[in-house]
Amino acid sequence: MKSDELLNVLQMLVETPGPSGSENLIRSKIEAEIRDHVDEVYTDALGNLIAKKGTKTEGGKRVMISSHVDEIGLMVTHVDDNGFARFIAIGGVSPFTCIGGRVVFMNGTHGVIGMERLDKDEQPSLAKLFIDTGATSKEDSKVGVGDVCGFERPFVTLGKRLVAKSMDDRAAATVAIQALKSIENTPNEIYFVFSVQEEVGLRGAITAAYGVDPEVGIAVDVTRTGDTPMGVKMEVALGKGPAIKVRDSSFIADPRVVNWMVDEAKAQGLPYQMEVLEAGGTDGAAIQRTRAGVPAGCLSIPCRYVHSPSEMVDVDDLQQSVSLLAGLLSKAITF
Repeated sequence: MKSDELLNVLQMLVETPGPSGSENLIRSKIEAEIRDHVDEVYTDALGNLIAKKGTKTEGGKRVMISSHVDEIGLMVTHVDDNGFARFIAIGGVSPFTCIGGRVVFMNGTHGVIGMERLDKDEQPSLAKLFIDTGATSKEDSKVGVGDVCGFERPFVTLGKRLVAKSMDDRAAATVAIQALKSIENTPNEIYFVFSVQEEVGLRGAITAAYGVDPEVGIAVDVTRTGDTPMGVKMEVALGKGPAIKVRDSSFIADPRVVNWMVDEAKAQGLPYQMEVLEAGGTDGAAIQRTRAGVPAGCLSIPCRYVHSPSEMVDVDDLQQSVSLLAGLLSKAITF
């Protein structure tokens, strides 16, 4: 796997806007990137992009890999007489990461987030914020009620550390894409799902899992780290390898899947970390609960500053995640 190719794909994805419910642009870019490397690719009724690779043979299973392609964003609720737009959050958006930030609407309009004056000791809230698109009146505004925007930040490299908005979950989508490309032979029938509306309730993965009806499932997503000053206490850090999820607040990973992932990491000599996430969830929960139930787990990519416009990952973690995922899917699954 070439590092430059991985970085090029990642930059393309993180710089494409696509909040939950508005994933058409990011979906089309991923489809173009993977079309020549899969046996079949289609979009389901909810908007999930699903790519099939391989045919199930003796010892193989039907496997679903899910990485969501939506990102957190904002939706306009009102435009006042002076052209300032009020908004609500799409997904988990903090007012602390909004103030002074820039956004881009799906129609191409750009804006900056401003804040009303606060009383002494008053904490900022989304209700106190507004988007300034440069309009001078309501009639002059290029955005209206229901219009959606994502945050706008460039992709930058800080040595091995990579910074951009929407690393959650475009970093994981990049891992899935690169693993998909690198798999040459497999006894498994693999469905790579690039799911929609994860940030608002795992909605895409719910319908995709029902349609695919997998025998095994793996979500690929980012996770928090415990390696920043006075941060959360958890045993995950940037640069120490892929994280293998044991549990989060949405599901407990199937021990068979956890052990399968650990064994593959050991077989390849890859560093890995065990992840227990106190808050947050992934598409793994949706896969696990579909139909009569599915053994499911999650391959997690360590990420600092999750749900901010400047999320940070490590390039070595990404490359090792690709190797781990491709290795898992290239062999028969024995449980």
